[in-house]
Amino acid sequence: MLKSSQRFSLLQVTLIGGAIATTATLFSLVGCRSVRAMLQNSPKVVVDEVWQHVNREYVDGTFNHVDWQATRVSLLSKNYTSPQQAYTAIREALKQLGDPYTRFLDPRQYQALNERSIIGQLSGIGVQIEKNKKTQQLIVAETVDNAPAIKAGIKAGDLILAIDGKPTQGMNVEEASKLIRGKTGTQVILRISRQGQSDFDVKITRANIEVPKVSYTLKQEQSRRVGYIRLSEFSAASPTQMRRAIQDLKAKQVDGFVLDLRGNPGGLLFSSVEIARMWLDNGGIVRTVNRIGSKEELKANKTALTKKPLVVIVDGNSASASEILTGALKDNKRAMVVGSTTFGKGLVQELHELSDGSGLAVTVEHYFTPNGTDIHHKGIEPDVKIDLTQAQEHELATNPSLIGTQSDPQYARAIAVLRSRGALGQGG
Repeated sequence: MLKSSQRFSLLQVTLIGGAIATTATLFSLVGCRSVRAMLQNSPKVVVDEVWQHVNREYVDGTFNHVDWQATRVSLLSKNYTSPQQAYTAIREALKQLGDPYTRFLDPRQYQALNERSIIGQLSGIGVQIEKNKKTQQLIVAETVDNAPAIKAGIKAGDLILAIDGKPTQGMNVEEASKLIRGKTGTQVILRISRQGQSDFDVKITRANIEVPKVSYTLKQEQSRRVGYIRLSEFSAASPTQMRRAIQDLKAKQVDGFVLDLRGNPGGLLFSSVEIARMWLDNGGIVRTVNRIGSKEELKANKTALTKKPLVVIVDGNSASASEILTGALKDNKRAMVVGSTTFGKGLVQELHELSDGSGLAVTVEHYFTPNGTDIHHKGIEPDVKIDLTQAQEHELATNPSLIGTQSDPQYARAIAVLRSRGALGQGG
């Protein structure tokens, strides 16, 4: 879970899992003017920025029993002839902490994280592309509703032959995506092949695209109406999308909800707290503790959107911010939890943008569920445990349309739980 260095408010700046909020962080260098002059315009600037952030903020004041001052001396004694050499040295130094969540991101990685996972928006045309395993051709797998691509007539299944005149043969998905994305308001021309038609060009104007993190649908389960919501990640856009889903399903007179957090790796702390408040009127949501023992508890604030019965589905890949939300709903007895034991990540990171456009995520806090449970390396045990067999996992992975249907064993059990508790058809 991520916490950003941007000082809007405490909630706006925390990452819990795989995402982080961003902002430029001023370079802080301890030492005399001669040291500053020595480092100016050198890759060592970024090296020392990283060291300084870890030194001030890392949750373990012993630095995993590493002499962190000696690490700084060693880092700054080396000559780096390129940013890449500095990046390698940074990553090697961070390994000493024994914390995979305190990590360095080069400028490309930082930008990608910022656009998709944190802001929840990117500048592009709104397509998801993949490579056909048999033909090795680039294909449009999915289009985003109301985005420029779908408005220009692009359809799922279209083959992309060229991007701005550059043939895509031999191009991987990342290279193609980089060419398709660009500054808002600029244009890109795709050469499209579609079955039954001659190849044709489509000119598309790029725009800011809201990356969908929430999908939802109304399920008719015998005589009951169930609102099924799947949340894939906790980005800055997720609360708005979740609010829209709950309100739309409420308007359709659902009897209860199923919230699917399977495979959700986490994201922003403030996003998980906001979403918890949409389901909870009262009670604690999460407690955090930093390295000096300073504690904070975040609570519900009487802003719940519904009191209808709720079941949450989780699995071993439900991590971090997913566990914050699950723990809050479970401890407050707002929801029953169905599925497999969650991942077990009870740490909070703060993300900093560094002076050359790279980024650093630093673990700054431990978190605990409202009942004070430390889930790190343990995960959350569901109220109703149902693990999928390898065959069932394979079936759902190869036929994603089965997810959230009676052919999905964990979803089917969630519906059974709602029924067995007499929940469906009750609530306010």
